[in-house]
Amino acid sequence: MEVYLLTIGDEILIGQIIDTNSARIAQMLHGIGGVVVEKSAVADDEHAILDMLRRGLTLADVVIITGGLGPTKDDKTKTALAHFFGVGMVEHSPTREFVEDIYRQHKREITPAVVQQWMVPANATVLFNKMGTAPGMWFEQDDKVVVSLPGVPFEMQYLMENEVLPRLRNRFDGTHIAYRTILTSGEGESTIAKMLEPFEDSLPENVTLAYLPRIAQVRLRLTVRGEDPEANEALLNQKLQEMLQLLPPKLIASMEDDVLESAVGKLLRSKGLTLATAESCTGGYLAHLITSVAGSSDYFKGSVIAYANEVKMQVLGVQESTLREHGAVSEQTVREMVQGALKVIGTDLAVATSGIAGPGGGTPEKPVGTVWIAVGNKDRVKARVFHFRRDRQRNIEYAATYALEMLRRFVGREVERG
Repeated sequence: MEVYLLTIGDEILIGQIIDTNSARIAQMLHGIGGVVVEKSAVADDEHAILDMLRRGLTLADVVIITGGLGPTKDDKTKTALAHFFGVGMVEHSPTREFVEDIYRQHKREITPAVVQQWMVPANATVLFNKMGTAPGMWFEQDDKVVVSLPGVPFEMQYLMENEVLPRLRNRFDGTHIAYRTILTSGEGESTIAKMLEPFEDSLPENVTLAYLPRIAQVRLRLTVRGEDPEANEALLNQKLQEMLQLLPPKLIASMEDDVLESAVGKLLRSKGLTLATAESCTGGYLAHLITSVAGSSDYFKGSVIAYANEVKMQVLGVQESTLREHGAVSEQTVREMVQGALKVIGTDLAVATSGIAGPGGGTPEKPVGTVWIAVGNKDRVKARVFHFRRDRQRNIEYAATYALEMLRRFVGREVERG
């Protein structure tokens, strides 16, 4: 099943809104054997919509459109579809009742523009949207399918999961896909690829390996395509074990489709360990990553944002002589920051960062991007210097992510020692 994605909206083209819908739809389609052959974005212009719709139907079995279903004059998708199929607009009574009920509850006036929400092309199979006022629509012509969905991400996702994917499965039941994603951290994409080169060279045509890199981490997605779901799973498990044999165990952060902050959280929870952060150059970004994971309150107790030296001294107990002799960006300082956080917050583990994010503040000895990171417990502290040499925001992101990786490695070594 080949799919063409079409995103509609001036706000997409001028960069006011980022199109996250296409990525999410592609991920969901992948799970049922769908392959996105092309993705386009057009303005709220009927002629442009019709041109791209015609193009999509020449390239793919299915065209999925997002956006342009609102009640305002710049929402042109429904009228474009009606003109494309040569039909008029009709009222969809269930949507009318649903929308009228919402407006009554909120004591809002139903304007002529709102009425357009329950008007749909006459040949549409309406996909009822209980998450919003704009219904989705399903069209069939010859052997092709056209789907029109709201641009609001949570409405789109609801309709994809509950209406579109089940219908596509029934219509295009054939090739099945099995896939597994694992998370590695601590080595870059090229290093991992070198390790896995003999494995990749030996893969059969229906098995693929994809590299999905992020800062300090690479997700590896292994995919098997075939007509027999059970055979796909068996082959997937076999190839996964072959791949894992070529990777050092210390690189495996998670056997799931994960991100580093989540993998570290699961590790801490499994060991019953608590964590605090003491941050200077990262300014709370490390704590932000940690607390972005649901359930992080199980292991994360708090953070000290010690941006100024007086806070390092007064709150974390960093010695004035340490700052005077070695500077804030030094191994000695981050070691004392870790010890201070352990004492002040009372946790099993602490991570500290201190560096020069930029663009100013660098010296020949400590250029912009120099960051010291330390992680430790009451018995041991490990410190390391990094030279990221990127812009300010990227230096902060790199520092926080490598701090998580140091924490993951530290906990792993402590478990081995114990």
